[in-house]
Amino acid sequence: MPTIHRRTRLTMATAALALAAGAAAAEPFTCPVTGGELIFALEAQVPGLDWHVSNSTATRNVALNIYESLITRDDNMNPILQLAEDVSVSDDGLAYTFTLRDGVTFHNGKTMTSADVVASFNRYAQVGVDRGILEPVEGWEAPDPRTFVLRLREARPLFLEALSVFTVPVSIIPAEHEGAPPQQLPVIGTGPYKLDEFRADSFVRIVRHDGYQPDTRYDTMSGMGGRRVACLDAVTFRMMTEAASRTAALEVGEVHGVEDVPAASQARLAADPNLTVTRRDTFWMNVFYPNHSAPPTDNLKVRQAMLAALDFDEIMEAATEGNYKLNMGFQFPGQLYYTEEGAELLNQADPERAKALLAEAGYDGTPIVLLTNRQFPVMYNTSLVMAEQLKAAGMNAELLVLDWPAALAKSQQETTGWNVFHTGWITVIALGGPQTLRQMAEPNPVHKPVDLKVDPEFMAAFREVQTATALADRQAAFARAQRRALETVMAVPLGVAPKVQAVRANVKGFSTYYNTRMTNLWLEN
Repeated sequence: MPTIHRRTRLTMATAALALAAGAAAAEPFTCPVTGGELIFALEAQVPGLDWHVSNSTATRNVALNIYESLITRDDNMNPILQLAEDVSVSDDGLAYTFTLRDGVTFHNGKTMTSADVVASFNRYAQVGVDRGILEPVEGWEAPDPRTFVLRLREARPLFLEALSVFTVPVSIIPAEHEGAPPQQLPVIGTGPYKLDEFRADSFVRIVRHDGYQPDTRYDTMSGMGGRRVACLDAVTFRMMTEAASRTAALEVGEVHGVEDVPAASQARLAADPNLTVTRRDTFWMNVFYPNHSAPPTDNLKVRQAMLAALDFDEIMEAATEGNYKLNMGFQFPGQLYYTEEGAELLNQADPERAKALLAEAGYDGTPIVLLTNRQFPVMYNTSLVMAEQLKAAGMNAELLVLDWPAALAKSQQETTGWNVFHTGWITVIALGGPQTLRQMAEPNPVHKPVDLKVDPEFMAAFREVQTATALADRQAAFARAQRRALETVMAVPLGVAPKVQAVRANVKGFSTYYNTRMTNLWLEN
């Protein structure tokens, strides 16, 4: 069983790691049927398979089946070990020693060693989108081929929780690829499937990695880890960005499953005996964030005017065909860090207040460019309604519509040419409060403040979330950080939409998760 050795008092995250060894199934999972190729329709283009540098859901849908990490999360979002056999923490909480699983091989046949782990962390520290998780780390070393040691500058009670996030994880790659530039990483991991072919804007095909050994410490798959077994010979992810085409392909059997079923088609598909429809009610947080470096959204009063003008219900009604609920913060009710601190700033629907704030800002009619895409109807429809609401309050709003990979890249790499980016937060919410705040924290904040220097009050609260020993203190700090993020309009949570997916009835073992796991499922007949 995965273990964590304790020489110090247990924290919440590390205790979860020790206990979350997988569900106790009656028998370890084995494939009832082996073979066949499953064709799955994605709703967006896959911008690349360099998981170190892409936080796109489309990338993650494919990459999670190819790559693995030292540590990941289970179904309940508890940290669990994956490529690590065990981990021990020093008495002072400054050293984390990972022992690697023996006999793990990459897709090219090479045996994984600690040298590969060092190289992976080296590259991630340079280019990783979520490299803020390594901020407290002083350094790392590999004293022998199966041992990897991380040394922190200061004790962090939630360090393993941070390291286990899987939005953009520290995936382990061969050491010889450490210097690969962003999006030029050879697609070689240790996971149950390996890349066969990738055609941009068309499809990605992955095939079973015959050298893969399922993690026998677990009885079944859980979250992104556990006992993952590739029952299929191959999976083809087809990029089908038009919703009607996706559902039609599913109904006639051209594809075996679809990532997203639009509200207008859900009842029809649910009534079809040849299909199985699954649903996750709390899935997508509809979010936008303003660019703090580009005028006029570099002006706080302009950003506050935007927030004052918006009617969230009208936006979410159009974005989701009425299938939504509002959410007064950056976490969902029932999550550990949920708070409504600052909620009075949300859903104001007050264009007159917005006009007054614009007057205080000296707004001169400079265009406010909303960066969006058509591949995700939620984002596109959000931008359409938001633009009209901003115009009604006296703002010169206009849309910049790019394809999803281009829009995402522009928001991440450029600080000019756009003022608002529309997106959806999925795993960054599900993974918990600290991970959600990290999107707005240094060193890579989504809202692009000048020189990437984030508001000091927010950063002080975020630091306390990371360092405070007591949960109550971390929760209080999270509430302060949320309020400050809303006051300065770093990111705005508009509401929550469910995820509805569907597969052919002969696809067994499929469940709607935060991403498309292609392990532990099989094709009958």
